[in-house]
Amino acid sequence: MAYDFDKIADNYDSLNHLMTFGMDRLWRRRGAKWLTRGQWRPKCLDVAAGTGDLAFEMYRSGADEPIVCVDLSKKMLEIASNKMALETECIIADAESLPFDNGSFDCVGCAFGIRNFVHLEKGLTEMVRVLKPGGRMAILELSTPDNPMLRPFYNLYTRCIIPLLGEKIAKNREAYTYLPESIERFPKGKQMRKMLEKTGCKVRQRKIFFGVCRMYKCTKKQ
Repeated sequence: MAYDFDKIADNYDSLNHLMTFGMDRLWRRRGAKWLTRGQWRPKCLDVAAGTGDLAFEMYRSGADEPIVCVDLSKKMLEIASNKMALETECIIADAESLPFDNGSFDCVGCAFGIRNFVHLEKGLTEMVRVLKPGGRMAILELSTPDNPMLRPFYNLYTRCIIPLLGEKIAKNREAYTYLPESIERFPKGKQMRKMLEKTGCKVRQRKIFFGVCRMYKCTKKQ
């Protein structure tokens, strides 16, 4: 079962930036630029949008307004709506049952939220369903590095330091213990790529920062 993100919404952005040393902003920006590249004012959907940071990067990269943000957390979406000086449509909805017609969007993005889907394949299928043929989908997700020499340092950081930061700053150790556990359980690499290909997409994977972040670039087949 996914964690209740209403509990950590107030500190979510600051802790994300702190834990990734600010690199999460660059990773979202990279995903948004790929999504919108070569398109004129594409209509974009941000799934598991949280506080809307990916939606903002989509806007900066040329997406049309309003950018639609979907999330299960009411508090997260309230923060997204209030902090962005752009037109957004924030909808409380389950990613596994998106309230949109087939082919409604030119671009669909999901940044650091897909590992919280209860039924991953169903959620992926829904995201592709609402994407136009030829449209792009970008999924950014945290992952474990493949390099066995890096993994002990990564494990120390995610299992010990991140929960400590969550306890000290967000006063919620449980949420930031759940974070590394959810990263370790989540499929990555070839396994994730095969799941995406089953939805009817051409898929490329890009490892970022030694594989700590992975971006899956998906194009819906015509």
